[in-house]
Amino acid sequence: MAQRSAAAKSTDRFERKREAILDAATRILNRKGIKGLTLGDTAAAVDLSTTSVTYYFKRKDDLAAACITRGIERLHDIADAAVRAPTPEARLQDFLSGYLDALKATAAGTAPPLPIISELRALTSPRREEVATAYGRLFRKARQIFDHPDLAWMSRGRRTARTRVILEQVFWGGAWLARYDIEDYPRVRDRMVDVFLHGVARDDAAWTPAPIDMERLADGEGGPGREVFLLAATRLINRRGYRGASVDKISAELNVTKGSFYHHNEAKDDLVVTCFERSFEVMTRAQRLAMELPGDQWDKLSACAAALAEFQLSEHGPLLRTNALTALPEQIRGVMVEHANRVSDRFASMISDGIAEGSLRPVDPFIASQMLNATLNACAELGYLVPDVRPKSAAAVFAKPLLMGVFKH
Repeated sequence: MAQRSAAAKSTDRFERKREAILDAATRILNRKGIKGLTLGDTAAAVDLSTTSVTYYFKRKDDLAAACITRGIERLHDIADAAVRAPTPEARLQDFLSGYLDALKATAAGTAPPLPIISELRALTSPRREEVATAYGRLFRKARQIFDHPDLAWMSRGRRTARTRVILEQVFWGGAWLARYDIEDYPRVRDRMVDVFLHGVARDDAAWTPAPIDMERLADGEGGPGREVFLLAATRLINRRGYRGASVDKISAELNVTKGSFYHHNEAKDDLVVTCFERSFEVMTRAQRLAMELPGDQWDKLSACAAALAEFQLSEHGPLLRTNALTALPEQIRGVMVEHANRVSDRFASMISDGIAEGSLRPVDPFIASQMLNATLNACAELGYLVPDVRPKSAAAVFAKPLLMGVFKH
């Protein structure tokens, strides 16, 4: 009996120390990304030696994978509890409530922090595949929000796309929820649910977005050579993550030498920044072109969203995914987040103008704009999620559900 008791205490101590290591590592991961996560920094954060940490996690990727997997499992538990509700609407509300409750518990110090899930792309094999398997379980569980006879009309592809829209709000939420006090989270949840259920369009609005020419949207400064260079780099970084997009692989993708790469970029961080700047240029250009169109703010907002969704799947796309932000040094990352916020703020202005003129529903412009920005960014994955979707259909499959309601035709 004494031996069993001693063994149990030893196991408890092991688990407590392991959890403390994961908590510290998750905070570093969220602040610096996998690139900036080290066993040494993690050890220092919990007053251990690096050697002691390697007793629990031999390599940095083991530690990062454990952090991300733990976060995915927490979100899976939240989704599992949510899908027990009787209706899709109640499930969605319960899922967002569970997520925000988890953030509140973290702020109160009663629960570990949630990691940035998108960092899983930066892992190396076999950890990347293991974490991707856990993410697949989360995704399938979250998709059960749509399992209801009233939604039998919705194809599997459309359910998949809408599930990705919902999950993206959870993944991107950390970028803007910090603006709110935790006592405001119930209000934030209600505003998010309102947008999800009813969109921003009035009930009598029609989905007939005016086309915006893709060539005008892609016509950036620096000429076609710069565009080809940045597009190839963006695609590789989106596909392989910052760590996976090495200078050698970027150079091979562009069919240039490493020397040529460094002639145009002092370091890989510079290239990521330039790719982000290109993406922000495209989004800003879409907003300006949309605002030049005739019609009301619903016409302009829907045209802008449709153009950017189409752009993501066109020969000119995609835009750089926001998950690359965590690979940048904190100061540079802050500048890029400010750029992203300016794009969202312009969407908020369009929404505010639409509410004032009566062409849009009275929603929270800031929250709706952040949700729209996140949705359009995630649209880069639509071709992977729904392989047979065409660029012209991307907006109806991905952008329309957020703008008009995720449970509507």
